[in-house]
Amino acid sequence: MNFDFPTLLVLACLVTGGIWLADAMLFAPRRRRLALEPTAAGGAHVTGGAPATPYKEPVIVEYSRSFFPVILIVLLLRSFLIEPFRIPSGSMMPTLLVGDFILVNKFAYGLRWPVLNKKFVQIGDPERGDVVVFRFPRDPSIDYIKRVVGVPGDEIRYRNKTLYVNGKPAPQTPVGKYLGVGSGMGMSNADLRLEDLSGVEHEILVDPNSPDFKCNFYSTLAVGGALEVPEGKYFVMGDNRDNSNDGRCWGFVPEENLVGKAFAIWMSWDSQLDGFPVDWGRLGTRID
Repeated sequence: MNFDFPTLLVLACLVTGGIWLADAMLFAPRRRRLALEPTAAGGAHVTGGAPATPYKEPVIVEYSRSFFPVILIVLLLRSFLIEPFRIPSGSMMPTLLVGDFILVNKFAYGLRWPVLNKKFVQIGDPERGDVVVFRFPRDPSIDYIKRVVGVPGDEIRYRNKTLYVNGKPAPQTPVGKYLGVGSGMGMSNADLRLEDLSGVEHEILVDPNSPDFKCNFYSTLAVGGALEVPEGKYFVMGDNRDNSNDGRCWGFVPEENLVGKAFAIWMSWDSQLDGFPVDWGRLGTRID
């Protein structure tokens, strides 16, 4: 079962804020009024500005007043500015490794209401080469991360380990053999190549001994070996081209499923590394 953190934040914000507001409007004035009334025992009045009988704020109100601003700030930051994610698989190697903790720009493609995921401010659109987080079309409760290789109207073809966009191949420059470490050891000796996708240069991994990785969706719907990206949708692929569950397997990403654009690695924790599990060299790395 997936943990719905955004919904939990919204509910926590509503509950704490509601308790604080209800108390401020309905109960706090009565407590203050009673505190200023004469004591029942001797009829003595309040003197010197101090209440004759203290009326302490209820614990639940005290906690709600303390936590509400914190929860609200976290909700606003996470919904409209930056959200952290953890990379669980090697589908985006060598750009992203298992155990990388990344930051995602939530406003790059417009502002959306939390939980509802409805856009209310249009800011920009994904471009070829962007590394994006999105809700998996077949199960929106799961977040995926891939690279956009096709925008609406593009014709996409993948043949002989080469990506073609609108009939033009994305140039690839051989770099050498990939040397994996930690959880990425299984990809050692794969071909490491530098791909230029519409001016965005990034590294990819290719297994020259395996057939072109296309899956059922690509094989079924590709007309003459090519796919046309529909309006309002995007085609994505993993940088680990022969080990990625991406658009070649399940189709297009609807615009409404977009979460944001990945832009930096703030932590990299891999328990399979020799020695200390933190890869210090990846901290602060920009995602291209």
